[in-house]
Amino acid sequence: MSQRLPRPLAAPPRVIVTRHLMPQVEARMRELFDVVLNETDVPFTRDQLAQAMQDCDVLVPTVTDRIDAELIAGAGERLGLIANFGAGTEHIDLAAAASRRIIVTNTPGVFTDDTADIAMAMIIGVPRRVREGTALVRRGEWTGWTPSGLLGRKLAGKVLGIIGMGRIGQAVAHRARAFGLEIAYHNRKRLPEALERMLGARFVAGLDDLIAAADILTLHCPLTEETRHLIDARRIGLMKPGGAIVNTARGELIDQEALIAALESGHLAGAGLDVYPDEPHVDARLIAHPNVMTLPHIGSATAEGREESGHKVIANIRMWADGHRPPDQVLDALVP
Repeated sequence: MSQRLPRPLAAPPRVIVTRHLMPQVEARMRELFDVVLNETDVPFTRDQLAQAMQDCDVLVPTVTDRIDAELIAGAGERLGLIANFGAGTEHIDLAAAASRRIIVTNTPGVFTDDTADIAMAMIIGVPRRVREGTALVRRGEWTGWTPSGLLGRKLAGKVLGIIGMGRIGQAVAHRARAFGLEIAYHNRKRLPEALERMLGARFVAGLDDLIAAADILTLHCPLTEETRHLIDARRIGLMKPGGAIVNTARGELIDQEALIAALESGHLAGAGLDVYPDEPHVDARLIAHPNVMTLPHIGSATAEGREESGHKVIANIRMWADGHRPPDQVLDALVP
């Protein structure tokens, strides 16, 4: 398909930002653009999104903003760029944006290490029952060390199954190898053999085979219609008794009812969750389970990462406003 190059703007672009960003990023935006900031950090309503898209050249949304086909169809003629803050773009209808010749950009690679660190914290924390131990101390019920108290499972020698071996999956594998975990992975495309050797990872062609082999399963794939409820009751049933699931990707990758049933039955020993299907709501049954680590979507929550992501947004806007192809244009959103 042919690609439309943006035309340089005669004046600074009008930019509307839907959430509060890092102070340094917002200050730079004020210097460069005709910008409207959301200093309250309250998520936009659908009506506010629709109004914003009528009145700007550039919209800067985040994962909390659902930019669907209807909103894009109703956008003003001046809207030419959706400069997403964050790597994931499943909340934006890319086909609808392409049909309106609106360019979509994201901020890839910024949060790789940050998200991998959080995943690794839960890969360690769930088998070692960290949440349960912390709660015991906080309740004032710990009676002291005992040979049989809060026995977890050691990591060394266990199989870590990684679903999705992109940047974050590879970063998790790199960390996990240092803990003596055996790394197995499933991916749409197999990694080069040299990279597999470097990571100490073996490819498993069948997803069901990977799930059945894993002691701990960690998810690092994008959310699409094909991956929604990728981990359902049948696949959870394939896991070893006493296994664990870690999810720092998207909540909808897992059938939550099936996960809760497996936790309550004891088939799964625990889970580590940083994302949920109906955020910010977290099912009370997950909160109540003693060995489910429930984090508030903080995989990317470092000051360094959030600032770098903001500056990537600025770079994309500046390149677009100058009439050049933005460096982080989402390929699925290329205009016809």
